[in-house]
Amino acid sequence: MSSVDEVFQALANETRRQIVVLLREGGRPSSEIAGHFDMTREGVSKHLQVLLRAGLVRAESRGQQRIYTLEPAALQRVETWLAPFRAFWSQRLDALETEVRRGRRGRGRDQPGTTHRKEA
Repeated sequence: MSSVDEVFQALANETRRQIVVLLREGGRPSSEIAGHFDMTREGVSKHLQVLLRAGLVRAESRGQQRIYTLEPAALQRVETWLAPFRAFWSQRLDALETEVRRGRRGRGRDQPGTTHRKEA
């Protein structure tokens, strides 16, 4: 089982993130994955090995081919790690929305052409 750190390290590379995006649609043979990149098959293979070690993909041999598919457990670990931050940002965005609304109400009173009557 890989750590969240290994997953983040693997995803730090743009090519590996693009491979993960490709695999969202389903399993693909390494040769098809390599066809999406302007690099050698060996280069793509090294990226696939990093993703395998991080637990982001799994490989299954089918005849002469290796089919790579996403491994949801690794992404779930990242999701679990990010959950407290999602709550943090949700609270911050809610507070920002409240302040924006207050600002709009406050500006509405001071718009040019509006009159304010004082009660006697």
